[in-house]
Amino acid sequence: MKRILLVAALVGLAAGSVAVVHSQSESTGQKTLAATMNVYVFPTKGQEPTQQSQEEAECYNWAVQNTGTDPFSLQKQAEQQQQQYDQAKQQTKDVGKGAGAGGAVGGAAAGALVGKIVSDDAGKGAAYGAAAGAIGGRRRGKQAQKEAEKSVDQQASQAQASTGEQMLNFKKAFSVCLEAKDYMVKF
Repeated sequence: MKRILLVAALVGLAAGSVAVVHSQSESTGQKTLAATMNVYVFPTKGQEPTQQSQEEAECYNWAVQNTGTDPFSLQKQAEQQQQQYDQAKQQTKDVGKGAGAGGAVGGAAAGALVGKIVSDDAGKGAAYGAAAGAIGGRRRGKQAQKEAEKSVDQQASQAQASTGEQMLNFKKAFSVCLEAKDYMVKF
């Protein structure tokens, strides 16, 4: 009876120490390769974490070779695209600036000519022409700014869609490889 209690106590201590070691590795906060890409991997054949880590690395390399896509490079590329988008968006605010003044100058010239012909008062015609030109110039400037913003947004949307498609293709290849190694994979 004492022997059974002793064996039970030793098994209990061993299980406790295994649980402590396991919880310590979980508490380090290190993500697996798959987890960094929001891919969930479950070992269906009881594979050890070290084996899973090794096989994830193998499948990562295989997926990079077969898709031509490296998710970490894609992340850097997406960050660069975001910076370019922010810069281009800022530049669109300058599109059309000064169009009101330019329109006023052109309108004043045309107005002076019309005013001289119609009422023999070039100054009055220039004033009307400048006002009309300024309004038209501002309108054209705002339209140009909206078109520039639309173009920048469209380009950013296309780049983002392309990056998303590349990442999806990579995850598919990565998952196929892991599933072939007896893991359940979801993303």
